[in-house]
Amino acid sequence: MKVSAAVAVVALCAAAALLAPAAAAEGGGVGEELKVGHYKRSCPGVENVVKYHVAKAIKANRRQGAALVRLIFHDCFVRGCDGSVLLDPTPANPHTEKTAPINIGLAAFEVIDEIKAAVEARCPGTVSCSDILVYAARDAASILSNGHVHFDPPAGRLDGVHSHAAEAQRDLPDSTFTIQELIRSFRRKNFTVEELVILSGAHAIGVGHCSSLRARLTAPASQIVPAYRHLLSGKCAAGPDPVVPNNVRDEDPAAVAAAFPSFVKKLRKTKDFLDNSYYHNNLARIVTFNSDWQLLTEKEALGHVKEYAENGTLWDEDFGDALLKLSKLRMPKGSHGQIRKHCRLVNY
Repeated sequence: MKVSAAVAVVALCAAAALLAPAAAAEGGGVGEELKVGHYKRSCPGVENVVKYHVAKAIKANRRQGAALVRLIFHDCFVRGCDGSVLLDPTPANPHTEKTAPINIGLAAFEVIDEIKAAVEARCPGTVSCSDILVYAARDAASILSNGHVHFDPPAGRLDGVHSHAAEAQRDLPDSTFTIQELIRSFRRKNFTVEELVILSGAHAIGVGHCSSLRARLTAPASQIVPAYRHLLSGKCAAGPDPVVPNNVRDEDPAAVAAAFPSFVKKLRKTKDFLDNSYYHNNLARIVTFNSDWQLLTEKEALGHVKEYAENGTLWDEDFGDALLKLSKLRMPKGSHGQIRKHCRLVNY
């Protein structure tokens, strides 16, 4: 089924304020229409600049691309796509979104910094960090999927001046959630069960911390293949909170040979490849998070897991559409926005 590209509007309340610049614009673009090619005249070629730096980062380390795809979700699901996840803690606001426990392991901030510096040198004070983040996630998804995932995001967002760990903790779905908790979390942002399943497919790439998957280490065989559980247990015992690949097909061959030898032949040479393998893994009970397995416990969600396991081309298209819808989540009405000079700090 095709995903609707309808705009989802999020209305969240800010718990407290950072120092808002006097020159900030009211609404953060809330009352203005985003449009494709927004910077065609004001900063020609900006999307090519973003793509160049994203491609360079992925060439050096494909995991950077996975981190960029994760960033768009963790930014836009909290206060809309306003770049608030990029803000560093300060003495005035020591608990920004990136410090929230649920945001453990967020990365690729340096890639965003590099892009912003290049864009500022080209077009000072013109392109928002929130637009850069969306463009970067778009390009990362395209590169990691060999061009199979693509969408054309509109732009014209402003950067938010609020960022609070408590809001991230409240709004982002947790890896321990049940299927009903997941459905409620996505429904609050106007996403369907189908879109929940589609966006979960991003777990075909990236890594997760063992602290986010502890429940899987004691889950019964009906929920996780014992050999895979043994593999995870061994890796998680290696340190206080190690990371493991979200996709078993990206695992270390030696570790798989020792704990899960029957799976060695299914390991892939190109790691962090964005495809529909997540759905095959889920049906085979070899996924990392409880929230992944939970998709098999509800009739509609299970139907979509099977649908995308059978049709990778459909998932590529629908994932692009879901990311487009995600990119249109707006800041709360009445918010203030700006174009930050540096993505980690509000303008003072």
